[in-house]
Amino acid sequence: MTAVDAGSTHVRLRVATLDHRLLHSRTYRLPASHRLMNEEISRAVAEEFAAAAGETEATWGPLRAIGIALPSRVVVDGAERASTRQDELFTHFAPPDGPELVLENNVNCAAVAENVYGVAQGREDFAYIQIGLKLGMGLMLGGRLIRGRNGAAGEIGHLAYPFAPGHTPVAGEAETYLGTEMLMQRVRQAWPTAAAAPEDAGALFLRAENGDAVARDHVERHAADIGALVASCVAIVDPGLVVLGGGVGTSQLILPVVRTVANALSYPVSIETSSLGPDATVLGIEKLAVDRALDVVLAQPSL
Repeated sequence: MTAVDAGSTHVRLRVATLDHRLLHSRTYRLPASHRLMNEEISRAVAEEFAAAAGETEATWGPLRAIGIALPSRVVVDGAERASTRQDELFTHFAPPDGPELVLENNVNCAAVAENVYGVAQGREDFAYIQIGLKLGMGLMLGGRLIRGRNGAAGEIGHLAYPFAPGHTPVAGEAETYLGTEMLMQRVRQAWPTAAAAPEDAGALFLRAENGDAVARDHVERHAADIGALVASCVAIVDPGLVVLGGGVGTSQLILPVVRTVANALSYPVSIETSSLGPDATVLGIEKLAVDRALDVVLAQPSL
């Protein structure tokens, strides 16, 4: 079984047995970040899959399933497929005939992994909220992954924003405002000396961890905005538990502020940081692909 996280910044690949024993893994950092599924991600997936296939050993057995987590909605209906951009995956990557192919939204996959391996183990109701270059929410209620009619359940990055006199809400503006690109634009504009501003979000958070007062102020202000977003999600679905993931979401610097703001603005909620970090998505799509492969294998008639 091969699992692939076709992410916005990395492509992560795992080859494992149907009992989740790891056989091979690869991680490739994309030269640039991509907010939408596109040909560059497809090319990287094709190259990483081919490289992994070249490492295959006969003792691994047949490839039963390929699971790919996408940075997009995933739908079956043909009329909606164009707007999801999910078929951009296949501009360079051609999956082999035979193995089952499983596609799922990347944040939904992370939620699955947290439920099986992470801090949401045993929880029937929780939300996984990803904060980084993009925003997203994977939602499990009653022990089931919620996808919605258009595969858009949890697409919090598409919230209309802002609501204020003199402003017209814009679809998807929440992701633009809270994503790391706009965060760093605000940081550079406000930094006392523009030339000395941190070059990216990683550098900003590192400076804050090392005691830089200006960096910490920016991080805490961003954390308060994230807390308001979490409160909005809690007001809608009341999950009881929110797991924060993503490049920014996993920072321990933001957790206290997010907890304080979210609980002040909405209903009581436990907020924890992902225990799986960047591996959450690939572990989640691996679980979904294994489940599909086992369904097929067990449905085959005995010899």
